[in-house]
Amino acid sequence: MAEITASMVKELREMTGLGMMECKKALSETAGDMKAAEDLLRIKSGAKASKAAGRIAAEGVIGVYLSADSQCGALVEVNCETDFVAKNDDIINFSKTLAELVAVKNLTDIAALSDAPLAPGETVESTRKALVMKLGENISIRRCARHATEGRLASYLHGTKIGVIVDYTSNDDALGKDIAMHIAASKPVCVSKDQVSNEVLEHERQIFTAQAAESGKPANIIEKMVDGRIAKYLAEITLLGQPFVKDPEQTVEQLLAKKSAKVAGFTMFVVGEGIEKKSENFAEEVKAQMGQL
Repeated sequence: MAEITASMVKELREMTGLGMMECKKALSETAGDMKAAEDLLRIKSGAKASKAAGRIAAEGVIGVYLSADSQCGALVEVNCETDFVAKNDDIINFSKTLAELVAVKNLTDIAALSDAPLAPGETVESTRKALVMKLGENISIRRCARHATEGRLASYLHGTKIGVIVDYTSNDDALGKDIAMHIAASKPVCVSKDQVSNEVLEHERQIFTAQAAESGKPANIIEKMVDGRIAKYLAEITLLGQPFVKDPEQTVEQLLAKKSAKVAGFTMFVVGEGIEKKSENFAEEVKAQMGQL
């Protein structure tokens, strides 16, 4: 069995929001399998699935660009080591420049972006290296996404940590902004329930069935309970099913219907999403540098 470390317990606590001892016990019962432990805790406690998009695990900024006609746009994530550097105007402006470059030059991957020219004799990569020298931290370009549409794009940047571009059909600029802000706040996984894979639904159904079985109710009642929980789950993770943040009495789908508008798609970047931030022991690091270890 894998050794159950404090960091494993901490990670599981962050994923589930449950107590330390519960998380430690679940890890022990599943031989240190993080995913199995999460599922076990969900069955026993009714906890929801973890939302990695809500966890910021590294520093950096999101750059956003929209063309003047709002039909082309891009997001770029630039990472650095500390929040202090993330607030520096140089790295913020660099991310904005990169987003514009991705949109205008139709760049689809980091390799092409890194090779792209900026100022005469300078590339994105040479500019990045110059920033590393100037700011004294490792700076990397993590990812980019480009949108082009015959409809309309709207964007929202929450500080510099969360960036959203939404593709929608309407000439209502305020509506587009509201939907982009909603996505940043509520973090839907996709637009509609038909975009949720059968594999994901089957996994959730298994979890909900195991949870319902704990109640000891008859099979026909359990089936109805599971169907209800699946419906609630789909409402939570899909843009159209979520209550609109500015007016929770209506869903986003109802809002769009009133405005005769539709959402074709969206992209949301959260700084550090999915990156495990390295935890340093400063005293041990100093000893190591002094050759005492």
